[in-house]
Amino acid sequence: MFASAAVPKAAPAGPVLRRPDRDRSREIMEEKMTTLDRIRKPVEAELKAFEEFVGRQFTAEGELLSEMLRQALLARGKGIRPLLVMLAAAMNESVPGASLGRRPCLAAMMVEMIHVASLIHDDVIDGSDMRRGKPSANALWQSHKAVILGDYILARNMNIGLQSGQYDLVTHICGSMSALCEGEILQSDHAARFDTTRKDYLDIIRKKTASLIGISASAGALAVGASRDRVALMRRFGEAVGMAFQIQDDILDYTASDSTGKPAFADLREGKITLPLLCVLERMDEGRRAEIVDRLRRCGEDAGAMEYLQRIVANEGGISAATGVMRSYLSQAVELLSEYDASDCRAALVELCAYVGERDR
Repeated sequence: MFASAAVPKAAPAGPVLRRPDRDRSREIMEEKMTTLDRIRKPVEAELKAFEEFVGRQFTAEGELLSEMLRQALLARGKGIRPLLVMLAAAMNESVPGASLGRRPCLAAMMVEMIHVASLIHDDVIDGSDMRRGKPSANALWQSHKAVILGDYILARNMNIGLQSGQYDLVTHICGSMSALCEGEILQSDHAARFDTTRKDYLDIIRKKTASLIGISASAGALAVGASRDRVALMRRFGEAVGMAFQIQDDILDYTASDSTGKPAFADLREGKITLPLLCVLERMDEGRRAEIVDRLRRCGEDAGAMEYLQRIVANEGGISAATGVMRSYLSQAVELLSEYDASDCRAALVELCAYVGERDR
């Protein structure tokens, strides 16, 4: 039931990621703390234009819907996806200043609003009252209004995209929405049966998280007229970053900390088998696996079962094994960037990989 699927080979201890060539990438990756403010610096003007674009496009009539929309936009979080769009656009532009045009803003808006709507719907599905340490839309307006808000954001997003006439971008980006839905259904199905394998898990996170992050990077390249090969390369880069991002999220779920912005052990409460637990289950015999799955079934109402599984994962190497897989995806992402000449934007993307691997929220 818990047979392994092929994944990138775990990275060895020591420096996590290799430099793409002889520039500052190695020094960046060896620094202990990486900040998003520093990563954003090469595209500050582009991100400012993006925020202004979103502010102009996402308005609504009616006091309640306007307030709901305002709260949703304020709760967008780190902005990893629009940041990826803009860095990819700036790194791939053949005409100086192309990354400041309307197409990159449109691409960044579309991927970000798909993400925002998916989070609202996720909170309804999971019955979550908190999102990044603040009340979720589900808590503020109850589930039926939250669903409508998510639907409104998706509909408005699609309408803006179609009215822009940029059909190549709209088609490229909107194809990711079906993958998000497929991933959610797969995850719910396996969680209900407690039978997630590593292959299942990787398929789920590729669809639920990595697909949209990959599209973010490739849409940035497409927005400035990059070649088909470069667009495909940026998509592979973004997907590798997305896989690492979700694995790190799942590792953080086993860390009891207020800094994560969500309740610890949420996945265990929902019966989700993620990579830290999978890495332990794969080394157990059938009897021990059956015992662990039985405890997992009780996590929703039994705090003792949840604490037991958290200790098992920590003490039997689940966290370190999952971290090795996460780092291997980041190494893969950095290697892909070696196809580009050294630049501030490429260095920022390398640093973004470091941020993904070391973040604690």
